[in-house]
Amino acid sequence: MPPVFPVDEYQNRIKKARQKMAEQGIDLLIISQPANMNYLTGYDGWSFYVHQCVLVHQEQEEPVWIGRGMDANGARLTTFLSEENIIEYADDYVQSTVKHPMHFVAGIIKERGWDKAAIGVEMDQFYFPHRAYVSLEESLPEAKFSDANALVNWVRVVKSDMEVEFIKRAGKISEKVMDAARNAIAVGVRECDAAAAVAYAQYSGTDEYAGDYPAIVPLMMAGEATKTPHLTWTEKVYQENEAVLLELSGTYRRYHAPIARTIYLGDDPPQLLTDTASVVLEGLDKALETVKPGVTVEEVEAAWRKGIAHSTVVKESRIGYSFGLNYPPDWGEQTISIRPGDKTVLEPNMMLHLIPGIWYDEVGFEVDASVRVTESGYESVYDYPLELFIEK
Repeated sequence: MPPVFPVDEYQNRIKKARQKMAEQGIDLLIISQPANMNYLTGYDGWSFYVHQCVLVHQEQEEPVWIGRGMDANGARLTTFLSEENIIEYADDYVQSTVKHPMHFVAGIIKERGWDKAAIGVEMDQFYFPHRAYVSLEESLPEAKFSDANALVNWVRVVKSDMEVEFIKRAGKISEKVMDAARNAIAVGVRECDAAAAVAYAQYSGTDEYAGDYPAIVPLMMAGEATKTPHLTWTEKVYQENEAVLLELSGTYRRYHAPIARTIYLGDDPPQLLTDTASVVLEGLDKALETVKPGVTVEEVEAAWRKGIAHSTVVKESRIGYSFGLNYPPDWGEQTISIRPGDKTVLEPNMMLHLIPGIWYDEVGFEVDASVRVTESGYESVYDYPLELFIEK
């Protein structure tokens, strides 16, 4: 079970991360975000509920993986790292009230002579809580700490050709996942049973490629729940004349291809829903027409607003973000946000998830486009109709 990419792919990523470290005056980077650990080393395990990290130093060629003892073999199986750079801590560090795994990490840093370095840490990541930072500060009083929260995330934002291929494979799974949802959702069916059909499609993948667990569980809002995003399923039965909002994803080797659509169960959708769908699709089309290298992210959002200006539709939140490799709880990369003020210049092989969802008290509508920026424009990472689906 070797790393999923060739070693030189990881080495190139590490080189780019070191360049950003140098720009920020960082000697040592402590990475706790699971996707960033995977990106630089290949490490892939459901072990992020305990403390783990990867150390990248400017003067050491290989990164260092540090984690719980029982997970060390996972690092040996999934990374390219040599034995001397796979380091395990004892199990009595886990959920201890008297010592912390970051005390152990600090000990390794001292052993390697890095305890007076300028150290960057991911201060706003889900898996780096306050106590972890305090423990490092206590143990390394001569170090100079700085926030390197999205340093590796910004390296990840432009994908390699091999990553693009993985996302396209995820896109094939996304097509199957959305088909499974549409086939399962019907009047009289329990929401949980439809969710089970979606999960089966996500995990089974295609005949050629195995699926993977998505960073976000299937989001499936029906009836009254369509007035908001980010809800899941219950034992409730789907009713006639109600909408169902779906935000799903196919996943391949931790790479995602998010897909969102809206279904109406009945013959005659309410006028508000059909009007909203028409406006949102028009605005989305205008935004997509703008996507190409050299354009700023805020220009894409401006095209969306211009495209819907003739209507009463208003969207105050962002209309999308970048996506790719990730772990729970989010498939977004925490870099690009498609909204006013984001002056990121688009480059080939960036991945954008445009999802201008609208949620009214009466009904909501979701649709999306997951696209790759090409040399001259964009391409979708899957082939699926952009429309309001009416299931009679």
